[in-house]
Amino acid sequence: MTDAARLKATVYVGGLDNAVNERILSDAFLPFGEIVDISLPKPEAPSSTDPHRGFGYVEFEVPADAKEAIDNMDQSELFGRVIKVAAAKPQKESNEGLGSKTAIWEQEGWLAKHAVSEEDRLAADQARNVDHRPDDPMQGLEGLDVAGPQPE
Repeated sequence: MTDAARLKATVYVGGLDNAVNERILSDAFLPFGEIVDISLPKPEAPSSTDPHRGFGYVEFEVPADAKEAIDNMDQSELFGRVIKVAAAKPQKESNEGLGSKTAIWEQEGWLAKHAVSEEDRLAADQARNVDHRPDDPMQGLEGLDVAGPQPE
């Protein structure tokens, strides 16, 4: 199965209680179709005693089963907690977007999207150098000594 097809057959399950394990998740989602894989990401902090990070992924054999699971399990209750079930999103590269260790402007995708050509830069510089001040509305009134209408 291709990565795109696997993604369509995978659901995100959020809001899990710490008591939930792979077996419980399997039992909860088995009625919707054949399950290929279940993943419960572990906490990154080595000092953490939590068994998982409060969410997981369930991959089904058929994408239609994943949709069925989303339709039936989203906002349902599991171990006393309301769970969120949605289509899984592709995982970002660790060096992309927010949370990466690389400056956003040094990332390849950002530069390709926001880069300005040398031709555009020169045109912008020339536009800034041209004198675009509006005409002074008081120009030509220097010879008037008295304000208001002139007596006839």
